[in-house]
Amino acid sequence: MIDYKAIISKYCAGNTELQHILLTHSRQVADRALTILAEHPEWVESGEVDPVFVEEAAMLHDIGVVLCDAPKIHCLGTHAYIEHGYLGAEILRQEGLPKHAQVAERHTGTGITYEQIVREGLPIPLQDYTPHTLEERLICYADKFYSKTKLGQDKPMSKIRQHMWKYGSDAVRRFDELQSLFEP
Repeated sequence: MIDYKAIISKYCAGNTELQHILLTHSRQVADRALTILAEHPEWVESGEVDPVFVEEAAMLHDIGVVLCDAPKIHCLGTHAYIEHGYLGAEILRQEGLPKHAQVAERHTGTGITYEQIVREGLPIPLQDYTPHTLEERLICYADKFYSKTKLGQDKPMSKIRQHMWKYGSDAVRRFDELQSLFEP
């Protein structure tokens, strides 16, 4: 198992408030993902999902926020928050974690499509950022239930769906697909 706490500490560089937020939020996401996974032992038995990887990747999925300008969560970087996925992927690739990097890259919203980047003029490299593997989808889904500004609170399903609507019907459809996969 990788030392995800050491990686978070390294990139938070003494920003204890941000480190606390990242560790707390990510622990919530990891715990929810592992709880869902416990209800589907067939995924582990088949080798489709590795619970150790799920925990590690969930703990590191938001590492890119350290480079973003989001003062409410003590992020003092220069990039727009929407960039945290691909920025986190770059960090994790530098750490020698390419599979973890894909989770970071593909967890934002219900994934960001190439078309959405073009349509909305998003400041991220043009490519598809939707989750592909079951592990990526599991962490993406679990992440929707927790905010970094309201630590310790679960978002109700109605709030999550309402939030998804601001990204359009495709985002809501993708969320509904994730929900039916993980909470039938």
